[in-house]
Amino acid sequence: MALLDGEAIDLAGVVLDLEDVPVFERRVYEVARTIAPGTTLTYGDIAARIGAPGEARAVGQALGQNPCPLSVPGHRVLAAGGKVGGFSANGGIATKLRLLSIEGARTTSEPTLFENLPLVAAPRRRR
Repeated sequence: MALLDGEAIDLAGVVLDLEDVPVFERRVYEVARTIAPGTTLTYGDIAARIGAPGEARAVGQALGQNPCPLSVPGHRVLAAGGKVGGFSANGGIATKLRLLSIEGARTTSEPTLFENLPLVAAPRRRR
């Protein structure tokens, strides 16, 4: 799949048939689809946005049943404190982290020690 190979693909415009999906889950998926590539929300953020504060666990369960992974980007939803949480698509958390990495998203608000280094560092020359 091109997306997992690092190609930026925008799936926000894909029309989904969620008619048979329960209302709560549909609302969760609608909010998840608004999360831009490279950004994240928490399960609690989504719960608050759908008017169900305190229902973060139910949001996680809804995303675990997501019938349209990637089109409904559950990989952009994290647990509290920037923890990764789960991911029900093939590959589990490893796939979630790969997708977030491709999109340039961080799982915490803190910069990493190596964030601005080139991927390959040139060896130092001796003088």
